Amino acid sequence: MLSILVKLLIPVAALAQSNPNISGKLTVWAFTDELQDLIKNYIKPVYRNVNIDHSFIPIDSFRDMIEKAFASGQGVPDIFALEAQFVRRYVESGELLDLTNLYEANRDRLLRYPVEIATHNDRVYAMSWSANPGVMFYRRSLAQKYLGTDDPKVVQTYFDSLDNFADTAALIYKRSGGECVIVSSRQDLFYPFLGARQNPWIVNGRLVIDPVMDQYMDICKYFFDNHIEGRVGQWSESWFAGMRDELSDNLGDRLEVFSYFLPAWGLHYVLKPNANNTAGDWAMIPGPSSYYWGGIWLAAWKNTQNPQAARELIRYLTIDENFQERYGNETGELVTNIVVQNKIMHNFSDTYIGGQNHYAMFADISRNVNGRLIQSTDNIIQNIFLEELTSFILGEKTKAEALEDFRVGVEDLLEL
Repeated sequence: MLSILVKLLIPVAALAQSNPNISGKLTVWAFTDELQDLIKNYIKPVYRNVNIDHSFIPIDSFRDMIEKAFASGQGVPDIFALEAQFVRRYVESGELLDLTNLYEANRDRLLRYPVEIATHNDRVYAMSWSANPGVMFYRRSLAQKYLGTDDPKVVQTYFDSLDNFADTAALIYKRSGGECVIVSSRQDLFYPFLGARQNPWIVNGRLVIDPVMDQYMDICKYFFDNHIEGRVGQWSESWFAGMRDELSDNLGDRLEVFSYFLPAWGLHYVLKPNANNTAGDWAMIPGPSSYYWGGIWLAAWKNTQNPQAARELIRYLTIDENFQERYGNETGELVTNIVVQNKIMHNFSDTYIGGQNHYAMFADISRNVNGRLIQSTDNIIQNIFLEELTSFILGEKTKAEALEDFRVGVEDLLEL
């Protein structure tokens, strides 16, 4: 996540009524300057009696420092940020302050999936102030050219299931004479397929390969063999070139890229800065599944010397309606308080996507994301899965061989 450009539109005096009677010192660790901005521009003007000592720690060092602090019990911060890739590791660690009562008192006002991700054994250990549901962004001109319409409501009917997505991808490729691929990289499809699962990877101590992931393997193989995807790496220069309508295949022939799957931050921090020349030619639809990608959670150490202040600052950022309304309006970030979502969602439109209201769509999709699928072992399992998928796609293994090696690899590594 990139730094937020905060506009201080509301006088501090107007926020004074939200200032509870807490005091003392809190140490805060974060791997992103986003939390630093929140502390400087939103928290300190309100919580004047709390001395906040914030430390920015590069993400490459962050987990190692947290682990060492937990192991020694010395220098552990009161509050720290947790990234989507490792939030479950700490939620399940036994080192975090229990926030269940805070959540239960506000259950009906909060978005479900971020809390589900931060819940272990029916107890809540972290909370988030913003959400990152994902959508399918597509080029309007290409939709008009190959589907006969660029209307998002109509285009969605072509992509409203995984089967329809695959069929439409093949149709577009055929109608374009091989010049238009559905995505520049098959990696773009990973999160949407993960989000469509009914089961997590581990159920009752055993590895489960959800039928959706089996289908993902088939679709990736079919797309690769038939050149329906661009065969470039996600985040590579070629991947960005596709956004600008500048992608070429290995023979130097131009390829059109129909769509990109990106989360809420992808619109402002990926598409816009990397594809100015296609501004206004994009639209967004829910696509074949509800999924999320990324995010930041706040947690507190179970042995913090100031639990009252720690809980209150987490409450303020992740629940308080005054803060969340101000923050949502000023930054355009999708907040986690659904009362505030409903209140402000109609305030937005974006010419980059043809005037669509991105906020309202992200809010709607966020309520269908299933956070119960997320487990602390996901990264390990998914890395093995993607390695075996690549072997299958390249013809180095049959699908049966790849799945068997995947199962054995996971069971051996996790000692299942």
